[in-house]
Amino acid sequence: MTPPPSTQRRVSGHRRRQKPGSSFPAALAVQGVVAILLLGLVVVILASKWPSDPPKGPTAAAPGTSARATQNADDGSGTGSGVAAGQKVLKLGDHPILQDAGSGLQNIVCDLPRWASDEAAAEAFFTAATRCLNEAWQPFLTYYHLPFVAPQLHFPASNSFQTACGTIAVGVATAAYYCDNNLYVPYRGLQIDQYGDNPGVYLALIAHEYGHHVQEIAGIMDAVWQKIYQAGQASPTGLDLARRKELQAQCFSGMFLGAVVDRGGSITRDMYAKAWRDQDTRGDNTSGSRDHGSNSHYAAWWRVGAQYNRIAKCNTFTAPAADVS
Repeated sequence: MTPPPSTQRRVSGHRRRQKPGSSFPAALAVQGVVAILLLGLVVVILASKWPSDPPKGPTAAAPGTSARATQNADDGSGTGSGVAAGQKVLKLGDHPILQDAGSGLQNIVCDLPRWASDEAAAEAFFTAATRCLNEAWQPFLTYYHLPFVAPQLHFPASNSFQTACGTIAVGVATAAYYCDNNLYVPYRGLQIDQYGDNPGVYLALIAHEYGHHVQEIAGIMDAVWQKIYQAGQASPTGLDLARRKELQAQCFSGMFLGAVVDRGGSITRDMYAKAWRDQDTRGDNTSGSRDHGSNSHYAAWWRVGAQYNRIAKCNTFTAPAADVS
């Protein structure tokens, strides 16, 4: 969707934790920048019901998908290289992909290179992670006859970079960014000095941004921005919609990690547990904004996706306002 000429479309990123003493407006943590997301679930699960540590057990994260969700990849390669025929469906809570209580991501083996805190290793890690995300989401989306196309991955190295959504300044607030089928991961925004050797945290980050790509392909992104523009981005309704789309991307991120942990690849229970706990550090309480959801809701929606791997539970657009505040 192309935004109106006079309006810059706000897209996706993560507010990341920041070291004490930084001038960025957050005491201990600052989460991403721009994000686009939708969420909702039929059975509401309150944030207070989710522990700070993931459930114990070898496969607690993700039951398998229904057979319907694992069929009909466009070329069978699992690489995300093909383009499926179909059209976006511009709907929110009543979107077709959110109606089947039994649909989720296929459990796949995801092999990632070992994380190392340098630019070349980070690029290799995120490139491999994006391939896994393509492999997980492509058959799901093509089953619903949506126009799957793999996103383009970029690694900006300068202090700012150009996107179709405008010029983006790189800083601690710009950990990753999504705009119109493009994923941007500037190494300088990852706060490697703070997060260090925690690949699960970085995997959840790229999976969140990819969640916005899922929304883009599905038509949810266009539908929500139409309503945000109509209401006004800073209006109570516009902010409510922004939170719903961000929280849905959180849920989609959790779905992916739940689908790949303990499946014989390189996604270990330790990586999953650290990603689970990291979600508590993110959200509007940390950043001082009102468009991503409170820290407790930001964590709770991610955990819903990770625990159940059922996309109907990610329907933030039908959730009560109290669960997306």
